Amino acid sequence: MGMNVGMEQSGEDIPMSDINTTPLVDVMLVLLIIFLITVPVVLETVPVQLPEVQYEPTESKPENVNLSVRGAADGSCEVYWGVTPVTSEELLDRAVAQLEAAIEAAGGVDNITDENMPEAHIRGDVNTPYKCIGGAIFTMQRAGFARVGFISEPPAGTAVRRL
Repeated sequence: MGMNVGMEQSGEDIPMSDINTTPLVDVMLVLLIIFLITVPVVLETVPVQLPEVQYEPTESKPENVNLSVRGAADGSCEVYWGVTPVTSEELLDRAVAQLEAAIEAAGGVDNITDENMPEAHIRGDVNTPYKCIGGAIFTMQRAGFARVGFISEPPAGTAVRRL
């Protein structure tokens, strides 16, 4: 291993007191490359291709169920079928009846398609606890509704357009 020395005015060699930063830079670059390689491996995600739509308006059909959910001041949940308040049991009974009527109108289970299957649209207040929204979703799925979605309103002043 060699040593760098400088020349003094008198002509004698003296050791240099500067720190050699090259090995430090080499180590840092190797660590950077290791982190760049390992970080994507650590993040476990399922590769999916997301749609390039910012906002897609919901097409409302007469057979769709419109629910409004909000939390009451006492911590309980208020669910409205249209504008009529319902309990969990009433919600389940109405949802089953609505689905049975849609199946009968379509001519039986064999004739049900995505186009004639009713959907449940839930409008949730921004301050509604998750248990209220989750309970409404669970009840509608338990009744047999395969498509349960949320109705939202885009922020004011945002452009709504298809990409």
